[in-house]
Amino acid sequence: MITGSQEYIRDMNRRLVLETIIQQNPISRANLSKQLHLTKATISAIVQELIDQELVKEIGSADTSKGRKPILLRFNQQCGHIISMDIALDKISVMISDLKGENCIVKEYKMDQDFITVDHISHIIQQTLWGISPSSYGVVGICMGIHGVVNHNTIQFTPYYTIESKSIAEILTERFHIPVFVENEANLCAIGESAYHYTQKNLIYINVHSGIGMGIMMDGILFRGKDGYAGEIGHTILFPEGRPCPCGNCGCLEQYASEKSLLEQYSLNKQLPSVTIDQFIRNYHDGDSIAIDLIEKFVLYMSIGLNNILNTLNPDIIILNSAFSTNIPGICEKIQAKIHNSLGKDFSLVTGDYQDISELLGGVHICLQNFLNSHSQIF
Repeated sequence: MITGSQEYIRDMNRRLVLETIIQQNPISRANLSKQLHLTKATISAIVQELIDQELVKEIGSADTSKGRKPILLRFNQQCGHIISMDIALDKISVMISDLKGENCIVKEYKMDQDFITVDHISHIIQQTLWGISPSSYGVVGICMGIHGVVNHNTIQFTPYYTIESKSIAEILTERFHIPVFVENEANLCAIGESAYHYTQKNLIYINVHSGIGMGIMMDGILFRGKDGYAGEIGHTILFPEGRPCPCGNCGCLEQYASEKSLLEQYSLNKQLPSVTIDQFIRNYHDGDSIAIDLIEKFVLYMSIGLNNILNTLNPDIIILNSAFSTNIPGICEKIQAKIHNSLGKDFSLVTGDYQDISELLGGVHICLQNFLNSHSQIF
């Protein structure tokens, strides 16, 4: 039996009702009462409050063959907007969505420098705000995915670019009077996939780009570690005394298996000033021997990394997101075939369906949790 002050119980019941409406969209008052074991009078009072606050709408009657037709309730996801951002090495992606991560608009801003100022981010946010139509609650939150370590909404370490202030979230919150959150991009991907797609409670998301990041969902909860850098699989050591890494160690996995490292190695071997990921993939499919050899090494190195993850975390599923796994069929199968691990033989390795949108959806979920004062997975 739950006990506590009347105000606490009322707030908790309100959250439960709203979360259930979001999850069961649409649902009647009678079904809410039955599922939550709350009286009809309590449900009616809470629902009316939510309607008055424009968080919930009545959308008509359910089809039923007996008695009075119940009125269905739906979460008013258009009552506010969320801005979700990915601060990557070469571009900044911005998504505007409603409160459920739907009706989205995505825009990209190219980056030509590795020093990111607060004013530059502010300018992008302001441009985005000008393009958002009015709503009851306006923009309820902004979330930025950072390619680096984040702890307690503060940036700790970014290996491949520099952000002017580690407290950028606090500065932007004061500037725009909107809650701003920063989170590691792989963590956001794991949250996004867990909230919007996969039902497995023990989920690993691996993002391969300029580095290699990992988001960890254990028993349905994001695991950050003591200082926020749990999941930095890219900085586990593959070759002792190998290539130097910005983290301070040598021989880290991402110095051999990230998109950035493979493209640099390919350019060096081909004696080219640079090469894009699209050019590399195209050359691979055309039978370029150097590209094929590098992908074989990618498969080998990732299988070693995944084997370590299996033995350490024992997940239900590992989601791999990279331009290689997306554009080269069969890579996940090749990686899995190289993992000779009887302990982890039942795990699933899949390519992320949402790809880079997973991160932006994770940002939506964090902002919605804050807006609803919820600590649980909403969807």
